[in-house]
Amino acid sequence: MKIVFFGTPEFAVPTLSSLLSHPEFEVVAVVTQPDKRRGRGNQLMPSPVKMAALNHSIPVLQPQRIKKDAETIAKLREAEADVFVVVAYGQILSQAILDIPNLACVNVHGSILPKYRGAAPIQRCLYDGEKETGITTMLMDAGMDTGAMLLKVFAGITLLDNADSLADRLSEMGGDLLVETLIELRDGKIEAVAQNDAEATYAPMIKGADFVLDWSKSAIDLHNQVRGFYPDCTTSFRDNSLKVIATVPAGPEYWLQMPPELRVLEREWPVLAQLSGANGEVVKVVKGLGAIVQTGNGLLLLREVQLAGKKVQSGVDFANGTRLAVGEIFGNAEVTG
Repeated sequence: MKIVFFGTPEFAVPTLSSLLSHPEFEVVAVVTQPDKRRGRGNQLMPSPVKMAALNHSIPVLQPQRIKKDAETIAKLREAEADVFVVVAYGQILSQAILDIPNLACVNVHGSILPKYRGAAPIQRCLYDGEKETGITTMLMDAGMDTGAMLLKVFAGITLLDNADSLADRLSEMGGDLLVETLIELRDGKIEAVAQNDAEATYAPMIKGADFVLDWSKSAIDLHNQVRGFYPDCTTSFRDNSLKVIATVPAGPEYWLQMPPELRVLEREWPVLAQLSGANGEVVKVVKGLGAIVQTGNGLLLLREVQLAGKKVQSGVDFANGTRLAVGEIFGNAEVTG
């Protein structure tokens, strides 16, 4: 089966690797986003998918706007592929492109469709506090993740999962599911199922305002925001910006979901439960853990943070290094972007 692979971020690499390791598939070309300038040196950097393709000597196409790029479309026709596979490519394919492969265009999407159609399904499902998500393979059409579904695999979400850890797990699952999908599709053993649009939800692109922590929200909502939009959520601390990298909500409903190193919170709970403060106020600094912050509903432990211009540090090191005191208040950082 001859395949053209469309993908850009690290999330797509395990799926590409699964195809490359399977003897029944031949990846004849890879299409990815143009190189972008990154880092302190502002150097042009290839996407993770491009790097993986070059390591296997696969031709790479990088159109700025694929729907308008006649040269790229001509090369896609010349490839005479059986299937186009799309995994987090980052551009919408026109119907003219979708009609090129001999068999189908198959998308690997990071949610259980029709929930969380769109650009950020993994981040948005964490933000919404979902307990389960997964991967769906589907036949592509001209809509935004609206095509008929092929296969699904489910994954539970733990209290301490964040966008990176969940994406890593789902990306590995996606590679295996795609192989199964393509083989069953080739052999005529799979029946596409139309999505129920009435059940659809959407996962729009993340914007600057999504990163700003509002301490009037509940502890669990703030925790879900921090892990969903990891690692970029911000607050203000002593008139400076502070990234909040990892948190955990405190309370009896969470004890069984915590690893042993965080069960100190359970032992401290008789004391913590009696504390209160203004939204964003440090109500206690727990030895070995860090700052406990009052929210609009419940208490939140700051597990990892990052001061501007500094490396990520544990909540303990942050509290010790800044001599954090009970009564200090974290505020709302300025919205950018």
